[in-house]
Amino acid sequence: MNLNHLYYFRALAKEEHYTRTADMLSITQPSLSHAISCLESELGVKLFEKQGRNAKLTKYGALFLRYVEQSLDMLDEGKRVVTETSGTSGGFIDMGYIFTLGSHFIPNLIKGYLEEKGKNHIHFSFGQGTTKKIVEELKDGKYDLAFSSYVEGEDELEFIPVGQEELVLITPKDHPLAQKEEIDLLDTIEYDYVYFTKNSGLRPVIDSCFSRIKRQPTIAYEGEEDSSVAGLVAAGFGIAIVPKIPLLDTMDVCVRPIISPEIERYIYLVLKKEKYLTPVVKDFISFITDQSEFA
Repeated sequence: MNLNHLYYFRALAKEEHYTRTADMLSITQPSLSHAISCLESELGVKLFEKQGRNAKLTKYGALFLRYVEQSLDMLDEGKRVVTETSGTSGGFIDMGYIFTLGSHFIPNLIKGYLEEKGKNHIHFSFGQGTTKKIVEELKDGKYDLAFSSYVEGEDELEFIPVGQEELVLITPKDHPLAQKEEIDLLDTIEYDYVYFTKNSGLRPVIDSCFSRIKRQPTIAYEGEEDSSVAGLVAAGFGIAIVPKIPLLDTMDVCVRPIISPEIERYIYLVLKKEKYLTPVVKDFISFITDQSEFA
């Protein structure tokens, strides 16, 4: 089975038009038609059927496409790894990070790295989510590295502290606590909270603060990420403890520092032990640890 024919098949399945697909592949339409005919002869089934000017997958074509996509993706990944290992290009860096880092920490980190190393041949792809989601995707191989909160019991992962985030209390602007310059958590117990969900790495950090003052918050609503939590607070649904991020400056909330109890929230670089890492990923990790607050 000809490898180029498989690439042509995948492209036609996506484009559903012989002329456009041939132009996109920079081949002639007869060459494309010949490639598809060869595949159909080898498989003994029709892969496409005409619908007007379009070419639609038959049920056999749709079934075959699933395996072609998996195979070509694996080949492309193998080519990428070999190319990067040989040092012939800068390579790709796939990273995941928790929601709070998207507006400042990650952009500044990438900007600093590219300014130092140069932009040529270094490509980043990003994924966002809760700590639970990011950690699971890292273990599944989606990312080379991740940034999240610490998670207990993850023996196959390495957690390296690289930064801290200040946690603050936010309130609606007409809330009684908005009159205070600083916040003692004991003074917040009588009010409803907008809380982070259990999937969030912030949840155990905030829970521990209330454990230290031997109180429990009244949780009225829950949100998964910072903007939704802050949005509920701005709309008057409660108060919340969130990281102090630039997004808060754009929202209709009051931001107050928490003086008691003292809260420390760390950001961790998370790596999967024994995972193959390309030279460019290793170099990026060295840059991160060198720039870390704990270096």
